[in-house]
Amino acid sequence: MSDGPAGHRNPGKPPWGGARPFSIKTKLGALVVISVLITTGLSMIAVRTETELRFITVFSMIATLLITQFVAHSLTAPLDDMNAVARSISHGDYTRRVRENRRDELGDLAQTINVMADELEAQDRQRKELVANVSHELRTPIAGLRAVLENIVDGVTEADPETMRTALKQTERLGRLVETLLDLSRLDNGVVPLKKRRFEVWPYLSGVLKEANMVASARAGMATGSGSHTRTDVHLHLDVTPPELTAHADPERIHQVVANLIDNAVKHSPPHGRVTVRARRGPQPESLELEVLDEGPGIPRTEWHRVFERFNRGSVSRPHGPGSDGGTGLGLAIARWAVDLHGGRIGVAESERGCRILVTLPGASSVSD
Repeated sequence: MSDGPAGHRNPGKPPWGGARPFSIKTKLGALVVISVLITTGLSMIAVRTETELRFITVFSMIATLLITQFVAHSLTAPLDDMNAVARSISHGDYTRRVRENRRDELGDLAQTINVMADELEAQDRQRKELVANVSHELRTPIAGLRAVLENIVDGVTEADPETMRTALKQTERLGRLVETLLDLSRLDNGVVPLKKRRFEVWPYLSGVLKEANMVASARAGMATGSGSHTRTDVHLHLDVTPPELTAHADPERIHQVVANLIDNAVKHSPPHGRVTVRARRGPQPESLELEVLDEGPGIPRTEWHRVFERFNRGSVSRPHGPGSDGGTGLGLAIARWAVDLHGGRIGVAESERGCRILVTLPGASSVSD
């Protein structure tokens, strides 16, 4: 019989059909049996050798106490170790681990504590990365906006339209970061009610792509060379089959998905590259399959499971194109959140070139409004 995925055997279900040869119950039962056997054996010796019963009683008590002490030590020693590790975790030290050298319930408990410590350590690392990422993202637009305003106040530059456009660009960048953090807050606070409706896919996605192009052009025209990750050299292509394709979903949430996927694909596209948004009918009524493909370096298969984690910027340390940066690492996490709200799936798919993200939305029949 299979134990499930390789390397992930459930510690609570031993491979002996529920009977553990080294379980605590087995050890305690063996202690009782041994104590009875010792007492019975010494009693029989006393009868045959005419030894006084009080000596036999004393010997039986000493032997039983020694065996009990040995068994008790084997049970309490790992508990002391677990207690010390748990106390360290409560004080913020997530580096300590419990030794997993037992094949009983205490071994399962040690494994559970270590898994908990791994998860807490990962969450602590993510919190630190959030502070570092947000601080980095906030520092640049705030510094730019401050410099513009100081120059105006000091009379170095005039408040002409070009200068104010530069200030507006920095303010808009701050607004985008705040909106991203608000999306993250919604993600943490639970399920957001969906406002699902039926819509035509071609005009909807065409509008999303046009908006992406307009935003990129506007950003590029407002402060060239300021360090923005704007890309205007990447061509966006839309492929919807059949043209009259319809879907049943929350347009605002799907806009988040497509916009974040396009933004990520554009960042990692080569100069004058091409990003394709493809839509097809899914297997269920009004279900939808979306693909976003780019021509960038792609994602190593070993990183596929981490792509949609928060703050993950991928193994590609630097996006393509002039002035590109890695962002906050929240866009794909927000895209996965929006897809999960619909009961759909999102993941990296096989591709001959670049990266291919596949989104499947279940349609009207699988998730109630």
